[in-house]
Amino acid sequence: MDLSRFARRRYTLGATPLEFLPNFTRALDGPNVWIKRDDMLGLTPGGNKTRKLEFLVADALAKGADTLVTCGAPQSNHCRATLSAAVKEGLKCRFVIEERVANSYKQDASGNNFLFRLMGVEAVTVVPGGSSMVDAMNRVVDELAASGRKGYVIPGGGSNAIGGLGYVACAQELQQQFFEHGVRIDRIVVGSGSSGTHGGLLAGFLGNRIDIPILGIGVSRDPADQDPLVLNEAQAVANLLGLDMQVPREAVVTFGEYWRPKYSVPNARMVEAVQMLARTEAVLLDPVYTGKVMAGLIGLSRNGTLRKGENVLFIHTGGMPSVHAYEAELLGNVPVPD
Repeated sequence: MDLSRFARRRYTLGATPLEFLPNFTRALDGPNVWIKRDDMLGLTPGGNKTRKLEFLVADALAKGADTLVTCGAPQSNHCRATLSAAVKEGLKCRFVIEERVANSYKQDASGNNFLFRLMGVEAVTVVPGGSSMVDAMNRVVDELAASGRKGYVIPGGGSNAIGGLGYVACAQELQQQFFEHGVRIDRIVVGSGSSGTHGGLLAGFLGNRIDIPILGIGVSRDPADQDPLVLNEAQAVANLLGLDMQVPREAVVTFGEYWRPKYSVPNARMVEAVQMLARTEAVLLDPVYTGKVMAGLIGLSRNGTLRKGENVLFIHTGGMPSVHAYEAELLGNVPVPD
């Protein structure tokens, strides 16, 4: 698949590392675990949103935008990455923050909220959980237009067909790395939230004929609600690429039990996963996304879904700054639900 026909900004020099995790693999006593270090992508300080923003920001610039408008939860990695891209491009940036957990947004919080202020977000609009984020962002664009400015809406998580191209590029990058490392990966584990990463990667694998199952770990929904989002995203990306294919329903596989009790609320399995990887490999996971995704990988290993001796690749999608907003929970100083 030729991605060169799509406008793209480059925020990362070269491929992110593909690494084997020997100490974690021994501690897990299950599959051989590899990691794709997309936490080391460009923009402050990396993460999967960078790949999506390379294409989304290029589209915004092509359309003459002077302000990026996006949305997310109070500790949104996506908002932080979008702001970082705006700073690099000399653009302004505004957020709509959805309080999915009531009263959870604190302007003076640590983690990503601190970086919002440090990098100079222009304005933040806070709305209650369940609000129409599209409508709220469009109102911000209208306000900008009234003052002679041009806003460009980037959906939550950067998850649309244009953003999904970033993980088509990742699929091509992985294909080359598997060859260079001489490794056969049996299954891939990735976080599945707004669906751009999971759906884009799936479209990229299908389009490049990479025959490796992708297992999504839901961070906010169970499979009945998550699977259709991933399927629609993968199909939208395939259509944008001009691929003559229907994404098979059976290619979408997600697991939903690891995100509870609520999106962004810590649980004991997440704490174990974050501590385990930090203390075996000195790799940091975040409590909202990658910590719960790794908890899923650990759980699927313990229940036999991921088998001993298999080569399993974990896609590390970043999110490290929010570690600092959950210090008490991650160090075991406050109780968290099972």
